Amino acid sequence: MAKPETTTTPVIPTWRWLCKHPVCWLGFGFGTGLASKAPGTFGTLPAIPLAACWLLLDLPFWYSIVLAVLLFLVGIFICDYTEKALGRQDYGGIVWDEIAAMMLILFCIPTGWIWWLAAFAVFRFFDAVKPWPIRWFDARVHGGFGIMLDDLLAAVLSLLVLSLAGYLIV
Repeated sequence: MAKPETTTTPVIPTWRWLCKHPVCWLGFGFGTGLASKAPGTFGTLPAIPLAACWLLLDLPFWYSIVLAVLLFLVGIFICDYTEKALGRQDYGGIVWDEIAAMMLILFCIPTGWIWWLAAFAVFRFFDAVKPWPIRWFDARVHGGFGIMLDDLLAAVLSLLVLSLAGYLIV
């Protein structure tokens, strides 16, 4: 796919625009990033059925880690492409990063609605608040890699909190 020309006038994304730009459709989390309120929260939701379907395959754990790495690497391209096509830097509707990060978390925690609900809440907290070091990287690393990196860091912090919770509860 050809690189998009960086738009000088920022685009206001719509369903019609996403249908004309399939990579951007992925960047917008299959359209969930178009939500007018809390696009990051809505954009995280597709990770739940996607991870559930993947885990139903009952593959070895390392397959899930390989998939998470691939989602991250492909996400760098998807987010960079979408950002340039929009003509806006780190636009809130670009939510592929949320999907990839949430899937990583779901692959690494026990399967069950309580754990998955806790994972969703903890991840959304870290992604929204952006404590150090997330905020530091978010301010300094840009483009597709920067978009993906802050969510990867939020996923790592979420996994640390969930691991601690699991240790204290069990």
